[in-house]
Amino acid sequence: MVSQETISAALVCRAKLDLAYATDGFVRRSKTALFDCRQAKVHGGTFCDLIMAEQQVVLALGAHPDDVEIGAGGALAEYGARGARVHLFVATEGGVGGEAAVRRREQLASAELLGVAGLHWGGFDDTRLPECAPALMARLEVLLREIRPDTVLVNFERDTHQDHRTLAEVTRSVTRWVPNVLAYETPSSIDFNPTLFMDIAARMESKFAALAAHASQRDKTRVALDIIEIARANAHFRGVQGKLACAEGFVPIRMRL
Repeated sequence: MVSQETISAALVCRAKLDLAYATDGFVRRSKTALFDCRQAKVHGGTFCDLIMAEQQVVLALGAHPDDVEIGAGGALAEYGARGARVHLFVATEGGVGGEAAVRRREQLASAELLGVAGLHWGGFDDTRLPECAPALMARLEVLLREIRPDTVLVNFERDTHQDHRTLAEVTRSVTRWVPNVLAYETPSSIDFNPTLFMDIAARMESKFAALAAHASQRDKTRVALDIIEIARANAHFRGVQGKLACAEGFVPIRMRL
């Protein structure tokens, strides 16, 4: 039987490792948060200004090519314009929704238009992420240690697509030390009720250009609108909710103030 002392020692060791991991990669960037908050108040800055100032590295996660651009393309353009290093992880090449090689080229073109600093591929099979969850978790753990993001964007967890659900669930675990984790919406999101809105009025054309790069998917909406028309309509709808002209909505999973 394992003694209570052995169990306690193991728990202390794990706690020390977790603390070292947190301090090394993520938590150390919070030291100026109070100063920045006061600065924002003094200078009339927005909350977006505050969190942007603290977030030098942003990682956006998508299950398929075009997922991130649909839900957070404007946000990525805004982050990039404010000097952040933006990374994009795409778990699959979307081979079920089109020709994988074509979709890969389209994603590369879109990432270049958005000024993405690093495009990372998961290499998993489209529609089969649920059975690859352990491997996906391991892949993301390595990526997060490598780039040390201040903010992670991922699709909302309630979704009709199994790949989206799996990516969101795995992200909950691997981002345990990331200060800011936000969920964006996809056309297949369910009960998405955002409480955080980013003004993307100045980034709409960048978002549309990035979406247009996914030419093979433009009309695969099963409605009478293409993906750009849907994105435009949704930006105005979320803008109304956020008291803005155009916005992208997010559900905060965790935010550091």
